[in-house]
Amino acid sequence: MTSTHSITDITHYMQDVGNKARVASVLLSAAETAIKNKALTTIAKIILEKKEWLINENKKDLIAGEEKNLEAALLDRLALNDERVEGMAEGLRQIATLPDPVGSIIDMDYRPSGIQLGKMRVPLGVIGIIYESRPNVTVDAAALCLKSGNATILRGGSEAIHSNRAIASCIQEGLSEVGLPNDSVQVIDTTDRAAVGELLRLQDSVDIIIPRGGKGLIERVTKESLIPVIKHLDGICHVYIDDDADLEKAVTVAYNAKTQRYGTCNTMETLLVSEKVATEVLPVLAEKYIEKGVELRGCEKTQAIISDCIPATEDDWKTEYLAAILSIKIVNGLDDAIHHINVYSSQHTDSIITQDYTKARRFLREVDSSSVMVNASTRFADGFEYGLGAEIGISTDKLHARGPVGLEGLTSLKYVVFGDGHIRQ
Repeated sequence: MTSTHSITDITHYMQDVGNKARVASVLLSAAETAIKNKALTTIAKIILEKKEWLINENKKDLIAGEEKNLEAALLDRLALNDERVEGMAEGLRQIATLPDPVGSIIDMDYRPSGIQLGKMRVPLGVIGIIYESRPNVTVDAAALCLKSGNATILRGGSEAIHSNRAIASCIQEGLSEVGLPNDSVQVIDTTDRAAVGELLRLQDSVDIIIPRGGKGLIERVTKESLIPVIKHLDGICHVYIDDDADLEKAVTVAYNAKTQRYGTCNTMETLLVSEKVATEVLPVLAEKYIEKGVELRGCEKTQAIISDCIPATEDDWKTEYLAAILSIKIVNGLDDAIHHINVYSSQHTDSIITQDYTKARRFLREVDSSSVMVNASTRFADGFEYGLGAEIGISTDKLHARGPVGLEGLTSLKYVVFGDGHIRQ
């Protein structure tokens, strides 16, 4: 599809979108939980009623994608079928059941002056989300922003334009039905790449930008945005098998962390093994990995133990493979493991396998990542597994939100003060 907008039109169009979102955000921030939940369940109902139409619109994107010779994996992520549409509706209903963070007050305390002080959760305001391929992200992102009281501007990939327009129509129909402003959720109605650049400059209208997609997209957004960004660039996750590990647990966890699913940001990419247990545990793991079709790349000590292992380079320690490839390094012990992780980790998720409580505590304290685990697979670093429900993404930043970003991560805090005629002396 070719955009009908000129660059000048895009600028005015995006400014209009931003202004409408800002107005809608004020109304949405005051919406009662019951109304927001009703909107979510109503949208779910409409999506199911229009399932056949959504799938037909999606077929337009699939046909265009095939004509552009998109990879099979990308076409699969793009496709909608009965199961995926029903999954979108179920996701909306699940978010409706989650606790609403907006308006909750925490840390209430009396000050010596007699005032009562606390912190109230409030929406961020307007959230711009830039993402690729999967149309279900349109529903997930809209639902999370809606439940947390935020207006949202969604810019999906050009390859999903028909699907996203159709989903947006269902969302806005549901919003209208319950009396919430249509502009609470806006999907950018152009494939012109200039729209992304304009969105990143709407600092007067948009409060936060969240990119979801490949490294190239996230690097561009991070570089160009004039608005704060919640992001993670890479998922270079580690599992360290300590010399005090239960080796049966170690094999189970390290195998799952790599092979349960290859293309996710919380999949282990580097396995670290203490030299004291390497000869005992690595042959067992190597056999399982090779049987599964995983290519092993290792340090010199690893190659001496595993014959079917190619040399690892410096770049391997820095690489998020998202594939059936694993780098392995034998380390001197806990200090060496922590040092390697803090040098090469992307601060996403790292895990230690050990029965030593003191070592576990050190690992938790000294590894600087958004999720740090003991005797558990890195694949658990996920909003649903953490009990947050659906997530908008995983943040490796240190300010505002860190780790899986669910409803609470889409809110901020403000101080609230209760008095009874109190004055400062």
